Amino acid sequence: MRISTVEPEAMTPEQKRTAEEAASGKRGRMPAPLRAWIHSPEFGARAQRLGEFLRYDTSLDPALSELAILVTARHWTSHYEWFVHKREALKAGLDPAVIDAIAERRKPAFADPRAAAVYDYAMALIETHGVPQPIHEAAVAALGEAGTVELVGVLGYYALVSMTLNAFEIGLPDGETPELAP
Repeated sequence: MRISTVEPEAMTPEQKRTAEEAASGKRGRMPAPLRAWIHSPEFGARAQRLGEFLRYDTSLDPALSELAILVTARHWTSHYEWFVHKREALKAGLDPAVIDAIAERRKPAFADPRAAAVYDYAMALIETHGVPQPIHEAAVAALGEAGTVELVGVLGYYALVSMTLNAFEIGLPDGETPELAP
């Protein structure tokens, strides 16, 4: 890891509040990127609150959120993010063949048109930095306007997470090996 670990006994009062808020929330622990963000406790507090909302409280069902997170993790080749969210995606019912296709940078076959809309929207935005009107309209039809806004939020937040994990080389848990090819 390329950033110092701040042990609980060495935390400032602001850092302690941020760490405790994260651990007492829906995650039940301090999320991995907060190991870096804790160096800026206000940033860390705001980012982790946004992340908690985007992970647990949007109108997107968990399988769709996890699909968007995996597309983002794969784009950034964020090994830690992939490691965590592949397991969450499987728990949420995402088809393992879809996960494998994303890992291999292939377009998956989707049985659920909502999942196809999420994937197409995510890939358009990530690859071209924009979304063609037909893809946008398909997402709004499948997810509603609020769901489409939340999808963009999930994609943006998990890009931040992936960038943080990659920039500060926050690695996999001990004994785990990367699942993604470069």
